[in-house]
Amino acid sequence: MLAERGDSNTPFLVLLAGSLEVTRATPYGEELLLVGTSGTFFGDVTMLSNRASLVRARMREAGEVVIVDRDSLRRLVQTDAELSDIIVRTFILRRLTFIAQGWGDVALVGSAYSAATLRIREFLSRNGHPYTYLDLDRDAGAQQLLDQLHVPAADVPVVICRGRLVLRNPANEEVADCLGFNTGIDDAHVRDVVIVGAGPGGLSSAVYAASEGLSTLLVELAYPGGQAGSSSKIENYLGFPTGVSGEELAGRATVQAEKFGAELLVARQAVSLKCDGRSYTVETDRGTGFPARAVVIATGAQYRKLPVASLNRFEGIGVYYAATQTEAQLCGREEVVVVGGGNSAGQAAVFLSGTAAHVHMLVRSKALASTMSRYLINRIEENPRITLHTHTELTAAEGNGRLGGVEWRHGPTDHVERRPIRHVFVMTGATPNTDWLKGCVALDQAGFVKTGQDLTPDDLAASRWPLSRAPYLFETSRPGVFAVGDVRSGSVKRVASAVGEGSIAVYLIHRALHE
Repeated sequence: MLAERGDSNTPFLVLLAGSLEVTRATPYGEELLLVGTSGTFFGDVTMLSNRASLVRARMREAGEVVIVDRDSLRRLVQTDAELSDIIVRTFILRRLTFIAQGWGDVALVGSAYSAATLRIREFLSRNGHPYTYLDLDRDAGAQQLLDQLHVPAADVPVVICRGRLVLRNPANEEVADCLGFNTGIDDAHVRDVVIVGAGPGGLSSAVYAASEGLSTLLVELAYPGGQAGSSSKIENYLGFPTGVSGEELAGRATVQAEKFGAELLVARQAVSLKCDGRSYTVETDRGTGFPARAVVIATGAQYRKLPVASLNRFEGIGVYYAATQTEAQLCGREEVVVVGGGNSAGQAAVFLSGTAAHVHMLVRSKALASTMSRYLINRIEENPRITLHTHTELTAAEGNGRLGGVEWRHGPTDHVERRPIRHVFVMTGATPNTDWLKGCVALDQAGFVKTGQDLTPDDLAASRWPLSRAPYLFETSRPGVFAVGDVRSGSVKRVASAVGEGSIAVYLIHRALHE
């Protein structure tokens, strides 16, 4: 036996002679996935992230194997460009195959009428973890499985973890614990930098910090990508002429950060930042703290909820704040509504028009020109399956158990239109995720983090700024604490700018650490 399912810190294996077999567990016994001969190497992205192996590897006939531990593998991919390209590319493709085939160690039994089901599906998908999904409303065997487990429908969704543990309507944190997402992360180790938030800015900081030799921890509440991760297709990001989905961009950036040695802690919420000294501690909802010499705040912003009576009770069962393949599958060939006039709303409308019967786009302004990129405006205007409703607001929502219909009002005429539309995508405005920072760093009136030249003498006095120099660009009112991306006051709300800010922050962290 060379590697067992469920083991973390699985070694990288290169077969020199003989043969090995790779299998996965199924309800009917082992399934053979691969027979490897001389020259085959065994491994996927779990060897960079230290998560548990999804498969078993054992010798099929006597031979010779080179065993490379995780630290040595990381050194290899960081120093040998040719081997790094082969190994990392293969790791990514193998994981994509597992995701496409549902070859994971977890099964989810849920319903399209359950908001919690959508939450767990997104958590697994956007953390790049393959799983099998059984829909109670469509799969004949789903109810039979629940009966065998003696699980009532009221406990749906149900997560069957590694074939041995049944979780009933679990929180994301419980799923992460069961699957070993955070295995081996030491909360006593003082790191050079702790980054809070794994959106584009946070991921960029993690890649540059880890690649330059800084011990780096990335803390994320849900999954990498942030608000950008919910974008179906980003076409104005440098180097991707045919576009890239936010989920794909986040997944590749995560592998890149882990390749250089960054650690990723998911399903943990930062609840406070201890900043009463020159060293800092990011405290989480688990009661654990992660000390750091420098901190990057990259917690981003969330879409503002609409002031519509009863709309909130349909979240996840008709009202969505992301437009990925998961949500699109729920809509089928029905009509949908997209609320918002920014790039995210435009990308969602174009993406959904490919599968939905029709897309109604509601914007409060008279046009899109001031809030959206021109290429998206052109696509919306030329797409017969998208109707743009200007000067229009969503005013009501109704339904029994899930969203059943909406109404909107056209401002200049006061005309109210009611439609039996069951899917609404809300992408309006942004509220910063900074509640955990109050009392530590200076915030503007809207709650965004103030940095650099935006900090006033009063801000610095209130924080007892101890240095003779002024704060660096992107540095907050605390030395060595930086803010990047959408959470920062005055930031440009674009993926490229967040990535740039993340890289610049690491350059400035080096200067701060040497003071």
